[in-house]
Amino acid sequence: MNAKTIANGILRAVAIMVGVVLLGWFFYKIQSVLAYLAIAAVLALLGRPIVLFLRRKLKFPNTLAVVVTMIFMLAIFLGILALFIPLIAEQSKNLSLLDIEALKADLNTLYIQTLDYFGASTGGFNTLLNESRIEENVLQGMDLGFIPNFLNSFVNALSNFSIGLFSVLFISFFFLKDSKLMQNGILTFVPDNKESNLVKSIDKINNLLSRYFAGILLQLFILFVIYTIALLIVGVENAIVIAFLCALFNIIPYIGPIIGGVIMITLTMTSLLGADFSTVILPKAMYVLIGLTVGQLIDNFFSQPFIFSTSVKSHPLEIFLIIIIAGLLFGVVGMVVAVPGYTAIKVVLKEFLTEYSFVKKLTKNL
Repeated sequence: MNAKTIANGILRAVAIMVGVVLLGWFFYKIQSVLAYLAIAAVLALLGRPIVLFLRRKLKFPNTLAVVVTMIFMLAIFLGILALFIPLIAEQSKNLSLLDIEALKADLNTLYIQTLDYFGASTGGFNTLLNESRIEENVLQGMDLGFIPNFLNSFVNALSNFSIGLFSVLFISFFFLKDSKLMQNGILTFVPDNKESNLVKSIDKINNLLSRYFAGILLQLFILFVIYTIALLIVGVENAIVIAFLCALFNIIPYIGPIIGGVIMITLTMTSLLGADFSTVILPKAMYVLIGLTVGQLIDNFFSQPFIFSTSVKSHPLEIFLIIIIAGLLFGVVGMVVAVPGYTAIKVVLKEFLTEYSFVKKLTKNL
């Protein structure tokens, strides 16, 4: 190997590294566009069965079927948004007039009532509390001034919402109208001898992910119904909105249900401040906790196994490990996209690397 060959190899490696860095920088700069494409692709997968039903069963023309599907999906979105408008308007007004000290006092009152009920304010521990004045100052060091700042950030984000919504709807329309649009775009970067394998992969991925996202919607709907019933029994205001919000957190595997449960119980208890803790607040919080437990049991032993086995065709333990690894590598976003991404990778491996025994065993159920 002469010096010229070594130099060419070094230059080639440097060029590849520079190309990868530039490509990463380019993707970073257009991340909002990539997000629009990803959301539009998910909506297209969800709307695809509706379009096929309208075309095959009701004999709608393709364009009309897509338009009806888009209107139906937009109506569902606006209906959900309409549920939140009264709550958002009310909370925005409250936050604009927010008395941070009053909020601290309310949370501190709930804290003291909890300690009193469980006997934490008796005996030696009571002396410790009195000396340290924890009961009076438990939230003294907590800076709740972030709430108005967060609200301002949220309003600024909403200013860009219309652009994002239009972009997603526009892209989704063409993805539904021409189901091969994305496929044709990808094929431009694939050698001719690999096109047939890639087409099979894309069709398989579309079918699997369509069932997966439909299963996720079913999962969220079941949890929404259970949470709504629990909150209505307790008598919490805005039960439907709170139930929907907490059910929506289940999109985030494992962590989401915990966050949603904490929010639901906290809102239940703070909405009852002023009532007797032992006879009103605690029992109603327990009823909500029972509703959460029932919802999670049904989700863990019915919804999730059903979704994983019939849609992405993966074992629940396999999915668990993939979600944990993706979470460690990429955080919450990784946990959300772990299952769809892993499913797509498995399909591609089956089509392109089927000669390897490991790939055969991994994708035998696909």
